[in-house]
Amino acid sequence: MHNELTLRVLPEVAAKPEFLRKEVERVLRGLGTYEPERILGIYVHKRSIDARARVPVIHMQVKVFEVGEEARWEAVQQALTEPRAVYLPEYPDVRQAEEVHVIGAGPAGLFAALRLLEQGLKPVVWERGKNVRERVKDLKDINVNHVVNPDSNYCFGEGGAGTYSDGKLYTRAKKRGDMRRILELLVGFGAVPEILVEAHPHIGTNKLPKIIAAMRECILAHGGQVHFGHRVVDMELEWVDGTGKNLGVLDCSRASRRINGLKVMEVGNGVEGIVENSAVRNISAKHVILATGHSARDIFELLVQREIAVEAKPLAIGVRVEHPQALIDSIQYSCESRGEYLPAAAYSVVHQVEGRGVYSFCMCPGGVVAPCATKPGEIVTNGWSSFRRARSTANSGIVVELELADFKAYEADYGPLAVMEFQAEIERKAWEAGGRTQTAPAQRLVDFVEGRISKDLPKTSYSPGLRSVNLDQILPDLIVKRLREGFRAFDRKMKGYLTNEAVVHAPETRTSSPVRIPRDPKLLVHPNVSGLYPCGEGAGYAGGIISAAMDGVRVAKAVVRSVRGE
Repeated sequence: MHNELTLRVLPEVAAKPEFLRKEVERVLRGLGTYEPERILGIYVHKRSIDARARVPVIHMQVKVFEVGEEARWEAVQQALTEPRAVYLPEYPDVRQAEEVHVIGAGPAGLFAALRLLEQGLKPVVWERGKNVRERVKDLKDINVNHVVNPDSNYCFGEGGAGTYSDGKLYTRAKKRGDMRRILELLVGFGAVPEILVEAHPHIGTNKLPKIIAAMRECILAHGGQVHFGHRVVDMELEWVDGTGKNLGVLDCSRASRRINGLKVMEVGNGVEGIVENSAVRNISAKHVILATGHSARDIFELLVQREIAVEAKPLAIGVRVEHPQALIDSIQYSCESRGEYLPAAAYSVVHQVEGRGVYSFCMCPGGVVAPCATKPGEIVTNGWSSFRRARSTANSGIVVELELADFKAYEADYGPLAVMEFQAEIERKAWEAGGRTQTAPAQRLVDFVEGRISKDLPKTSYSPGLRSVNLDQILPDLIVKRLREGFRAFDRKMKGYLTNEAVVHAPETRTSSPVRIPRDPKLLVHPNVSGLYPCGEGAGYAGGIISAAMDGVRVAKAVVRSVRGE
C-alpha cells in the first residue's frame, strides 16, 4: 500500500474525516493497492489552500498507516493527545547553575531562555512589561481611555508584540534554524497541533497568552527566574585585556570591554512608568542576551550613550488598510460567499514603484486594527486576528520599502538613530493630527489615492476611533506617492480592492527595528562588548514570532558554547 499520498480535494472533503477517508480509498483503488481492511488511520501531514482555480481546492499530503504499523500509528496519536510528553524535552533543575541574563520576554527571549534551560544553564529573564494576565488591563486602557503605559502595551510585556498582535507563525527565514522544532515546542506548551500541518500556521491572539504563560511556568518550575515590571536602565561595563583581566582605570587603548552587570528599575502604572521611590538595582551579569524587540527605543539610546556600536537599519513604513472581509473573500475565492468550509481569505500583494517595493505586511483576515503606541504622544497602528478569524473586517499593513539614503537629513543630529527619529516623527505627527489622543488619522481608500479628504469614514475595528485627515500631512511624499500607485496596481491584481468601502489608518511604522546591533557572525556576540549577545527582531536579525524564536535558540546555543569554553 502507498504510505504517502498527495491529494487535491474540495474544502468540505478536507474538513470531514469520513469524506477524506473515502477520497483516500478512491485514490488507492486507482493505484491498484486498495485494501480497506488494512487501513489503521490517516494522518494529514501538510495542508494548504489553492484559490487560483475557479473553485478553491485544498492541497493535502497524507500518510496512510496500515496493519503492521501499529506502533507508528500509536505514536502519531500520542503526539495529538499528549503533545507535552512528546514534544517537550526533560528540562533539568538549574537552581545552582550558572546564570545567563535575558533582557526581554518576547519570542526571542523566551525561546532563548528555554534553550538555556534545556542545556543546564539558569535563565534570568528581565521584562519591563507585565505578565500576560495583567497586561490586558493596559491594553484596555489604551483602547478605551487613550492612556498609554510606556512599559506595558501591545509591544511590551510577556510574550512581546506577538502575544496580542495576531500570532502568525510564517517565516521565509527557514535556513536560520529549525522551524519545525519551534512549532513542536509551541504545541508542547498548548498550541493546537494543526500548526504543524498548515502551510501558513496561526495561533491567534486569544490563544497565545496561555501558551506564553505555560512557557514561563516551565522556566520557573525548573529553577529559572522571570522578573516582570523591571526595566533595564543601564549596563555595567569593564575594560579587560586579552586574558580577561580587569584593567580598571588604566590605559585602555589596547583593551576591549566586557559586560559585568545590569542596572534595573522597578516600573509600574504611572504615565512615566516609574514606581514611586523605586531604587535602581545592581545585578551582576557576565552573560547577557539582549532581546528587547523593535520598539525599545530607550535601549537603543542607552547603547549609543554607552558607545556600544549600533547601526542605522532601513525599514518599511506606510499605512494599515481595512476592508470588509466579505469583499476580500469574494475577490480571493471568486464567489459571493466562502461558505462554512473555507477560512477567512488572506492576501499578499507586492508592486515595484520607482525602484521601491510596495507590499502587504502582517495581513490579518477576520481581524482588528490595534493601537500600538509605546508611549504617550504618538500613534502607531498594527493588526491582529483571533484563532477563528471571525471578525467582519480584514486588515493589512501596506508599506513602502525605504533605503538609508532616505534618512540623510537626520544623520547629523541623530547618527545611528536617524531611522528611529524618522519613524518617531511620523508617529508624533499622527498623534497631533488625530487630536492628541489615540484617535487615528484616516481616509477612505479611494479618497486617499485621489488626494482628497473624506467627508465621513466607515465603521472601523480600531477601538479608539478615527478622525478624517488628509494623510499627506503625516507621511512624507516619497511614501504617499508610492502608496497611491501601489493601491492602483493592487486593484488591477485584485479587482475591487480599490474601494471607498475600505479605510486607511495611519501610520504603520513598526514593521521592523530601525537599528541593527552588530554581532560576530559565528560567535553571535557583540564585536566590542564580550558577553553581550544582540538577539531577535530588536537587534535586526528577525521579523516575526518564528524567526525571532529561531534566533533566540541560535544565540542561546552560542552562549552555551561560550560558557563551556567550547
